Amino acid sequence: MRGEIVRQSVVVMGVSGCGKSTVGLALADALGVSYLEGDAFHPPQNIARMAAGVALTDEDRQGWLRTLADQLGAARRDGRGVVLSCSALKRAYRDVLRSQAGALRFVHLVGSPELLAQRVAARQHQYMPASLLTSQLAALEPPGDDERALTLDIALPPRALVQAAAHWLQAAGPQSMQR
Repeated sequence: MRGEIVRQSVVVMGVSGCGKSTVGLALADALGVSYLEGDAFHPPQNIARMAAGVALTDEDRQGWLRTLADQLGAARRDGRGVVLSCSALKRAYRDVLRSQAGALRFVHLVGSPELLAQRVAARQHQYMPASLLTSQLAALEPPGDDERALTLDIALPPRALVQAAAHWLQAAGPQSMQR
C-alpha cells in the first residue's frame, strides 16, 4: 500500500480534542510519509492569544495557513507525500491549504460535543484551553461534497480511524491526486 499512495498530501482536520495529532501521526506512519504537526507552525502571537483563552480570528490564522500551504507545496514539488494535522475549520482555510498542494485530501474527524469536551478536559495542551472548543465548533464548516474529504467518527479507536483513512486513500489511488 505504501508505494501506491506515497505522493499524496492529506490533512487530518477537526476541532480541538478530535485526535488530529494522534491519527495524523499514525496515518503518516502507515503510509510511510512525513508528518507535520500544524500547531507547531503557529506564530508566537497566536499561541499567546489562545493561551489567554482568546479565539483566533480569520486574520490571525492567515499567516499560519499560508505557512502550512508552503509546507504542503514544498512536499508536492519534491514529490513527497505528507500528512498534516490542522483544524482547517472553514472552507476558506482549506482553500488556502489547497492553493499550493494541488489535489489535497482531507480526513475530517468528528465527534459529539460531549465526547470532545471530555477529551479536551482530560488532556494537557500547551496553549489550547478547553474554553476554546465552543468557538471552534461554532466556526466549523464541514467539508463539502466537492472537497475530497472523508468524515470519520472519533468514537472509533484511533487504529480503526487510521485503517479507514488509509483504505480510502488507497482506493482513491495516486492518479486522482496528481494535477
